[in-house]
Amino acid sequence: MKNIFKLIVAFPKAVLAISLAICLGIGVFSYKLEIDASTQTLLLENDKDLAIWREIAKRYESKNFLVIAYTPNSSLLSKQSLNKIEAISKELESLESVDSVFSILKAPLLTNNPNLSISELIDDVPNLSKSGIDMSAAKDELLNSPLYKSSLTSSDFKTTSILVNLKDDEIYTKFLEQIAALKNSTKELSKSEQEELANLEIEFKKYRDVQRIAEHENIAKIREIIERHKGDERLFLGGISMIANDMVSFVKNDLAIYGSSVLLLLGFCLWLFFRQIRFVVLPVIVCFLSVILASGLFGLLGYEITVISSNYIALQLIITISVVIHLIVAYRELYLKHINYTNAQLVYLTLRSKFNPCFFAIFTTVIGFLSLCLSDIKPIIMLGAMMSVSISISLLVVFFIFGSLLMLLKKKAPKMSFENHFKLTQWCANLAINNPKIIYAISIIIVVIGIYGITQLRVENSFIGYFKSDTEIYQGMKVIDQELGGTIPLDVIIKFNPIEENFSDDELGDFEDEFASEANDAKYWFNAYRLEIIKKVDKFLNQRDFIGNVGSLATLLEVGKSINKGSELDPLALSLIYKNLPDEYKELILTPYLNIENNEVRFSIRTIDSDPNLRRDEFVKSLKTDLEKLLKNEPVEVQVAGVMVLYNNMLQALFSSQADTFIFVVLALFLVFVVIFRSLKLSIIGIVANLVPLCAVFGIMGIAGIPLDIMSITIAAISLGIGVDDIIHYIHRFKNENRVYSVTESIKRSHTSIGYAMYYTSFAIFLGFSVMSLSNFWPTIYFGVLTDLVMVMMLLGALILLPAMIVSLYKR
Repeated sequence: MKNIFKLIVAFPKAVLAISLAICLGIGVFSYKLEIDASTQTLLLENDKDLAIWREIAKRYESKNFLVIAYTPNSSLLSKQSLNKIEAISKELESLESVDSVFSILKAPLLTNNPNLSISELIDDVPNLSKSGIDMSAAKDELLNSPLYKSSLTSSDFKTTSILVNLKDDEIYTKFLEQIAALKNSTKELSKSEQEELANLEIEFKKYRDVQRIAEHENIAKIREIIERHKGDERLFLGGISMIANDMVSFVKNDLAIYGSSVLLLLGFCLWLFFRQIRFVVLPVIVCFLSVILASGLFGLLGYEITVISSNYIALQLIITISVVIHLIVAYRELYLKHINYTNAQLVYLTLRSKFNPCFFAIFTTVIGFLSLCLSDIKPIIMLGAMMSVSISISLLVVFFIFGSLLMLLKKKAPKMSFENHFKLTQWCANLAINNPKIIYAISIIIVVIGIYGITQLRVENSFIGYFKSDTEIYQGMKVIDQELGGTIPLDVIIKFNPIEENFSDDELGDFEDEFASEANDAKYWFNAYRLEIIKKVDKFLNQRDFIGNVGSLATLLEVGKSINKGSELDPLALSLIYKNLPDEYKELILTPYLNIENNEVRFSIRTIDSDPNLRRDEFVKSLKTDLEKLLKNEPVEVQVAGVMVLYNNMLQALFSSQADTFIFVVLALFLVFVVIFRSLKLSIIGIVANLVPLCAVFGIMGIAGIPLDIMSITIAAISLGIGVDDIIHYIHRFKNENRVYSVTESIKRSHTSIGYAMYYTSFAIFLGFSVMSLSNFWPTIYFGVLTDLVMVMMLLGALILLPAMIVSLYKR
């Protein structure tokens, strides 16, 4: 490294030109960097429940849909309201991407005319779009029918939903199935299969990118239609596609805000600390080039930004500026110490003296981020990989660009006004030296409270809670969740097993074989035994907490009872309905809940995601357990699947993997400390000084009831990686001072030198992470606030607890 530093000092213009050429040459590919905010990025690819869910979706042909929640100013059944629903529906149906639109206008009113027989109803199903409808009876049915209550209309009859069914994308689904089949193969893939998988992923990405543009334009058109008809009435759009589309906008917005705001705040910090333009402009240039180079490299490699990795620019800027600040502080200190040295000598000594601690600080941060790559979740892996690469790039850019730029400037005396008036570091040194027992007592209390808080931590994934209340996503989800039967889907599948019997008589056996071959025919499938189980499960689900709307075959049975003059539908009537009901109504009340071919029924559940008492992991596990108990004596199999199950599996797996990798990170950092410090005692002291603040932060989270989510769950590994930087820089300086001075004097001198750099970098990091509070995504906000808290606690640990332990335990 000495020769490289000499090269930078001897040929600064050449080094700067080459460095700029590399940064800008690769940086131009940053335009290729894409954003992926789809639900696929938050699933475990190896999750067995994902395969089950995809199979269920295939069997029941679940369409992708959007929901419009409409609350008119007048009555829901007034002519004005119905005309608006009809106008909106017609405009939506004219869109190329829309398959069909379902609203109260098309809802079959099965009890509107009690004089009609079932066969007459099937021949001509009445609805609000037809004449001669009794509006009073229609309102009663829409309010009380199990088909529609708290689903198509709210319980107060003020809000209704307009369901926009989108056309199936068979090509997209086929791509996913082919890729999943190859990835989940139990056999090792051959070379040709590996090539096929690589080609499939390339083709899928091209197709997906085109479809995303089309989907974005489609949602924009739907929003235009809503805006045209909105006026002063409430119209909210909801649905998975809209959320994914809006998340892309959020990510783009966050990237722009993070980048610009962090640079402005860092510029303010640099001016506040150093009061010299050169020490504001140079770091900003270095930060900008670091981000451009990293983004260009990621674009070139085909990386994609997800919701979780959208803060990589802010993270890179923060870590880059911390390295630059250490170089600036070292240069200023060397200037005052060697007033007669040339600028070349000062730059050379600065680069040489700070490379080791900066290298190991970045190295330990890389370890923290690389631990995220041990997860099974693609966005978490990508965040770990992207940050490990980007901060490694930052280390090189800082030394080459900053060193060569500083060489091109004239030597200038630093302004020390901030250091002359700021005495916090000296106060911390005196406190650590004179009152170590008090510090230990406070630390023990913090650890005890922290451990208690950690036991209260919970892992949650409230979707509605991810967004700020003023966003359309939140407002739409809240209306649908609380007034229209819930938002997050969950499926319960009951599969009937065939009853095996032994027949000694050959003739009877032949008859049984013939009967079995037709057992899946509608006329044989509907029987009292199966219907009784369906009703029992439906009743059980409707009585569960946190469940809103339940759609099942039992819903039809209940409606059938009311249209059959109080008598339950017999199997013959059900088979008649199944065979003769028009397809548009069959797709509404029958085929989504029944698959005769596979001898199973489906209960389509929507959960109340906004309920603060909902504990998703406990809910999903208890639901399956209680269903199995309910049906333990019946020849059936129970499956619970859906989005809630998949996201819950993802979070539980992430929590488990992060708990394991945290131990790995601590051990890895300890080994690095042993290598750097060459002292087992100093290494143990350094790790303890980091763990106590981290324990405090997670304890605060547990006591405050802040759940671990897709972003906050990664704080431990990331914060530990960033937090050790102060420990490394401090102990490195302390050991140098301790070669000449006593332990206490070395601590004082370290606090008045490297202590300032630690404070500056921590303050800059604090401001940098505080920018995340501007996001529309609550996990990002929590991540920023909690990381800020970690950084404050880490700084206090490094300036107070660390020196107190050194005073008590370490001797020169």
